[in-house]
Amino acid sequence: MPDQVYMDIPVVRNIANQFGQIGEVLKTVAQALEMLGNILKSNAFTRIVGAAVIAFIDFVKPYIKQMADKCAELKKDVIASVDAYERGDAQGATRFY
Repeated sequence: MPDQVYMDIPVVRNIANQFGQIGEVLKTVAQALEMLGNILKSNAFTRIVGAAVIAFIDFVKPYIKQMADKCAELKKDVIASVDAYERGDAQGATRFY
């Protein structure tokens, strides 16, 4: 007898939504860092400490944005896989193999 695959659809949809929420939080953090960096750059707060803070923000911000984008992508992929599972589409459900 072949192995059966079972998915608790509501739980997996909830996981997808959590990825979406995490992505939105990270997107907001990236926007806040962008604003903070712009404020620091426009003020006279660019001495040694200010320059270090600006450099840190400029370094970290792209990674946070990238993680936000990845979480949004994961949400879409998980939802697409759940939808494929519900349709009985084994090919569409193989995104994570």
